[in-house]
Amino acid sequence: MSVESKKFMSSVDVKARKLAAEKLAKAFEKVVEAILNGEEPKLVIPKRTLSNTIYDKERGLLLLGSATFERSFLDVREARKFMQTALMAKIIYEALINNEYPTIRDLYYRGKHSIRYRDHKGRTEEENTWDEQKESDAVLRDIEVYTGLLREEMLILSKEKGKVVGDMRIRSGDDVIDLSKMGHGAYAIEPTPDLIEFIDVNAEFVLVVEKDAVFQQLHRAGFWRKYKAILVTSAGQPDRATRRFVRRLNEELNLPVYILTDADPYGWYIYSVFRIGSITLSYESERLATPKAKFLGVSMTDIFGDKGKKPYLTEEERKNFIIKAKKADIKRAQELLNYEWFKTEKWQKEINIFLQKQSKLEIEALTGKGLYFLMDTYLPTKIQTQDFIE
Repeated sequence: MSVESKKFMSSVDVKARKLAAEKLAKAFEKVVEAILNGEEPKLVIPKRTLSNTIYDKERGLLLLGSATFERSFLDVREARKFMQTALMAKIIYEALINNEYPTIRDLYYRGKHSIRYRDHKGRTEEENTWDEQKESDAVLRDIEVYTGLLREEMLILSKEKGKVVGDMRIRSGDDVIDLSKMGHGAYAIEPTPDLIEFIDVNAEFVLVVEKDAVFQQLHRAGFWRKYKAILVTSAGQPDRATRRFVRRLNEELNLPVYILTDADPYGWYIYSVFRIGSITLSYESERLATPKAKFLGVSMTDIFGDKGKKPYLTEEERKNFIIKAKKADIKRAQELLNYEWFKTEKWQKEINIFLQKQSKLEIEALTGKGLYFLMDTYLPTKIQTQDFIE
C-alpha cells in the first residue's frame, strides 16, 4: 500500500491490526521453532465440539471445555488440516501487515488453489487446498480458538446485519457519529464492534428487537426518544457484531438489555444466543453473550394468560392472530426443553404451553392491535412490572 493511501486509514484500525499481527505471529512461533530445529511441527487446538461445550450455570454462559486435540504435520490424518491452518494464518497475517480488509469469502478465494505432487508410483496428482468455503470457514474458527483472536479483531469483515438508533454518540474510525440523527434509517453495526468508542449516551435501557420490520416501526414512531432507549435489531438470528455491540452496551455502560422476539421456539433460541451464547460458537461466549439480558417477550403467557396474569390478547384476537405451529416448530420446542439453560420453572412452563396449544405468534400480531399498543402499553408494562422469563 502506498504512503498516500495509508494516510486515509483510520488510526484505530492501524493500532488494531498491529496488535493482531503481533498476537498471530506469536501464536505460531512454536511451529516455526520446531521446523528450524528439525522437529515435527504441531498445533494443540481446543476442541470445538458439542461434547466439549459446557453450560456454566453460575455465569450463565455456554463455554468451551478444556479438551484439546493435536494437529500434526507428519500425521497423515492431520497433514491436510495442518497445511490449511498454516495457509489461513499466512493469508490473514499478510492482510494485516498489508493494511487490507478481507472478507470471509476473500479468505476462501485467496487460499483456494491446487497443489501438484507425485505419489509413491511417480504419478502426478493434484490436491485442492480446500474445496468449499465451509472448509476454510472451519479453519478460520480453529485459528480463532488457537490464537484467542476473534476474526473481528483480525480486521476480517462480514456483511453488516444489525442496526441501532438512539440518543448516543460513538466514534467509528476517526469520525464521530450521532445515532440520534439517522433520519428514518439507522446505524448499521460495523463488523468490528470493538473498534467503536462510546462517547456519550442518554438512555435507560437497550431494547433488542428480533424483527427488522418492527424495529423500523418503533423507530419511526419515536419509541427510543419517548422512553430513552437504545433500539437495536438483529434482523433475525443475530450476527457476531450485533451480539458483541449489545454485550458492550450492557457491560461498559451498565444499560439493562431486554429482548423482544416472536412467541415461538426460534425466537426464544435467538434470545438465548444473545444471553448465553450459541453452541457452535461457545468459544466466543465470554465476549459475545450478555448473561444479564432479560427476555421481555413475546411469551405464551402473554397470549393465553396465567394465574393472576391477564392475557394481552382477547379471545377474538387470539383466533385472528395466532398461527398453527409446524412440525419443525414442535421439534425445535422439544429440543429446547432438553437444553440446560431452558430448564427453569418459567421456561419449562412456556415451552409446555406451546407444545400443548401448538400455536405461535409473531411480534407483528401485537401491532395488529395498533402500533401504539405495542409501543405504549405492552413494552412499558412488561418493563415496569419486570415481567421477564428467566
